Amino acid sequence: MLVILSVLLVCIFIPAGILLIMSPGKSEPYRDKNGKVLKGSISEKVFVRINGLEQGMFIKSKDSNNPVLLYLHGGIPDYFLSKQYTTGLEDHFTVVWWDQRGAGLSYNANIPEESLTLEQMISDTREVTNYLRKRFGQDKIYLMGRSGGTFIGMHVAAQAPELYHAYIGIAQMSAHLKSERLAYEYMLKEYRDAGNRKMVQKLEAAPVTDTIPYAYLKLRDEAMHTIGVGTTREMRSIISGIFLPSLRCRDYTIAEKINLWRGKARAGVHPLWNTILATDLAEQVPELGIPAYFFHGIYDYTVSYHLAKNYFDKLKAPVKGFYTFEKSAHSPMFEEPERMLEILQKDVLKGSNSLADKN
Repeated sequence: MLVILSVLLVCIFIPAGILLIMSPGKSEPYRDKNGKVLKGSISEKVFVRINGLEQGMFIKSKDSNNPVLLYLHGGIPDYFLSKQYTTGLEDHFTVVWWDQRGAGLSYNANIPEESLTLEQMISDTREVTNYLRKRFGQDKIYLMGRSGGTFIGMHVAAQAPELYHAYIGIAQMSAHLKSERLAYEYMLKEYRDAGNRKMVQKLEAAPVTDTIPYAYLKLRDEAMHTIGVGTTREMRSIISGIFLPSLRCRDYTIAEKINLWRGKARAGVHPLWNTILATDLAEQVPELGIPAYFFHGIYDYTVSYHLAKNYFDKLKAPVKGFYTFEKSAHSPMFEEPERMLEILQKDVLKGSNSLADKN
């Protein structure tokens, strides 16, 4: 019994000790080739009171005079993935990885569920924008959304165009209930063609029709990642691809890492999931008063590539560009960062669309 108890304690305390060492909760500064902090750079974790709630964000830039880029995450904050997949955004922007109300750094168990509405998220985004405009002395900033963040981002850009230079949608949502049906049908065909009877049976038992059954949502991530149409083309597991990288991120404390997943557990797919499913953005937001850029992986079935393109074709904007990422699924910024940076530099920052897909 003593031997068994000793083994159990070792199995508990060694991983806990490693996690503690990997969780100082500080954002490392940028340094030059001599190891000195890069002059003019910024690398910090800050908490700001936004609409009565303390909300956290990481601000990263090798030159704090660069234009500000506010990033709106999807169903879970994904700043930690930038440690594994270098985006290079901080070379050209002051990037703000904001953990939205109820998520990650901004998790609070006392937030009333009824306050997690689209209107509240829009208001929060505008308040964070104004904080950044004032802090960095910039009249306008850039707004980038990914996945569920694009649903909020499109509404904000439409309602407050005076605050932004341009809007960038990565894995842009449109009619998402239809997107889920297309994903379900695609996966069912793929697994049938591959002769995977077990997965076919699971999918057939949870069909996506005018509603999305809970049994399908439990299966969705595994089904998508197994065939490379989920978070990234290469990612095969949420555990190894997302959960473990979140634990390795040194910028979060242990408590913050726990809250990251507490927030995700509470939100489910997304805190605005029911609103997202009931909305067709092409009808609700048919026009933007600022340049609009859509970046989309051709293998993305988390959010339909084809529906995003249909939405883009209908969208009215002073300048617009759609960019297909041929090697990407749901995360072009992590999967093809060099191409993304080229587009941002040559098109987005110049208000052009020279690199956009040709019709």
